[in-house]
Parts: sequence; C-alpha cells; structure tokens
Amino acid sequence: MIKLRIPATSANLGAGFDALGLALSYYNYVNIEESDGCHISSSDGAEIPTDESNLIYRTAKTVYEICGRPFRGLTVEQTNNIPMARGLGSSSACITAGLTGANMLMGNPLSLDELVDLSAQIEGHPDNTAPALLGGIVTAVFDGKKVHWVKQEVFTTLKFIAVIPDFELKTEKARACLPKEIPHSDAVYNLSRAALFSTSLLTGKYENLRTAVDDKLHQPYRLKLIPNAEDIFDIAYTNGAYGAYISGAGPAIMTIVDSQNCFFAGKMRFALDNMGLHGWEVREMHIDNEGTCPIN
Repeated sequence: MIKLRIPATSANLGAGFDALGLALSYYNYVNIEESDGCHISSSDGAEIPTDESNLIYRTAKTVYEICGRPFRGLTVEQTNNIPMARGLGSSSACITAGLTGANMLMGNPLSLDELVDLSAQIEGHPDNTAPALLGGIVTAVFDGKKVHWVKQEVFTTLKFIAVIPDFELKTEKARACLPKEIPHSDAVYNLSRAALFSTSLLTGKYENLRTAVDDKLHQPYRLKLIPNAEDIFDIAYTNGAYGAYISGAGPAIMTIVDSQNCFFAGKMRFALDNMGLHGWEVREMHIDNEGTCPIN
C-alpha cells in the first residue's frame, strides 16, 4: 500500500493568474493499493464518490492506461482535510494523489516532469497541480502539452492565514464571470505585479506584497461572487497583513502575515463573528516545500 500526504495549494497569488501557486501546510492523506475492482472509502466521513467517477481513482486509471499496464482496480482510502470548492486546491490534491499513487505502484515509470505535464492536462492549468506535486512556490507556463516550470523553496516564517467561507464556489462559475478581452494597460499592470510577488517573497521585501497581490484580471470580477470579501480585505490590512488576495478561484481569501503578528487570526475570528459569519473558518498555515510525498 502507498500512503501519501498531499498539500493544499493557493493559486494566482493575486496578479499571477494561472501562472503562480504555492503549497501550504494543510494536507489530504490518501492510502492506495492495487485490488480487484473499485473500493473507495473516506476515513473522515466526507461525502465523496465511491465509484469509478472518483477523481483519484479515475486519474490513477488514466496513468495505468498511458503506461500500457493492465489495470484491475484499486482500493483508495481518503482523508479529506482540504475543503472542496473553496480555492485551496482540493481537486488538484485528488489529481496529484492519483498520479503519484499510480506511478509509485507501477515502479515510477513516469518522470516528475511527465507527472507535472499530465496533471496540468487533466486540470487544464498548472497553478494548483504543479505546487501540489512539487511544493514551494511554483511559476509555470502550460503550452497545452508541456509545463515549463520553476520551483523555488521558500524559507520564511511568514504565516498564510486563510479566511474560508462556509459555501462553495465552483471554478467553472468563477471563470465564467471573467471578461473575454482585457485592455493592454491591465495586462501590463498584472505582469509587473506578478513578477514583483515572487522576487519580494524570496528576498524578504514583504512591504511590496500589498502592491504585488493587486490585480485587474480576475479579482475585481470574482469579488462580486464572494459576499463580504471587500470588508475582509479591509479588516486584514487594518490588522497588519502584508497582502490579501482571493485564493485560486475563491471563495477563500488568503492573507500573508508576519510571524510576530501573534493576534491576527484571533482578530479575524472576532471580526467574522461580529459580521455574523460564524460558519467561516480562519486557518493558519505556512509554505510547504516538499509537495506530495509518501509517508510511513
């Protein structure tokens, strides 16, 4: 049996639409082994597909077919900590688990680059799947077949504190609200900020992050799908956040906070309760530099 730990991910990082993402210390766990037929269970009681439509199972089966190996079936046990359809990479975690698990069960016939390429082909873009596999912060370009990527490990005590709403926002809906064309000035606006984010994070120029996470390609449109989001941004900055942005397609809002800002999470919790948002979660995380990995 293969036992895997798969990190949550936060994509876009503000201005890096479909190009930037990072892995976080918030994990799904998957046990996977070959068997006769399809046997899928959830160790934490989460409602998941237990037939062959299950994304982990379906992805693993695809890997067997690509490698020309006979496929009899799998036993899959999932522990689903990453909330679904919240902008924290839950579907990418499933794809990554299926790819990595199947590859390991077959003796690793696919290289890491091939896994990164295949994960993006399945998901449609690499901003979540690449950091889920690789860890750290990943800059990636997907040309439709191949992902051109750079992973950088980030050694920082910065906290990434997610404000997670109690409702789902499907990626399809979040993409449907985006304009089909943008002004040239908006493209320049985002390109400069996306470049600024990675360099500022890696060099400790954290005072740049508020500017770096600003965006004109997706956040102004998606904010309308997330009630109270603009208030959450304002509260985060009032309480000392370096940056705040919509994580992935949303609805989670990610904040970047100094390690010495000890009371930030508590202040966000207090603010949410005052707004009547008792079902929203505040979760503190750090950057995960390992990515998907086997565990004992």
